[in-house]
Amino acid sequence: MAFFYAMVLVGIAGLISVLRLILGPTVPDRVVGVDTLNTLVVAGMVLLGAAYDRTIYIDIAIVYALLSYIGTLVIAKYLQGGLA
Repeated sequence: MAFFYAMVLVGIAGLISVLRLILGPTVPDRVVGVDTLNTLVVAGMVLLGAAYDRTIYIDIAIVYALLSYIGTLVIAKYLQGGLA
């Protein structure tokens, strides 16, 4: 039952993050919304892995977190004026 409540909280936080993504007046605000949403997806995958006692979800969450981090770095570099 605790996993259900945790997933509900992650879902609510995801909705708030999507709201920031849609309403963000600037591009960096939208990037923060996407990064927060990616973090919440990782948290949801870890919760699912713990709830179903499957380590594959946690392994996938680790790979997803690394790719999300690299993507955030690339976007930050692009916004700074790089990638030329």
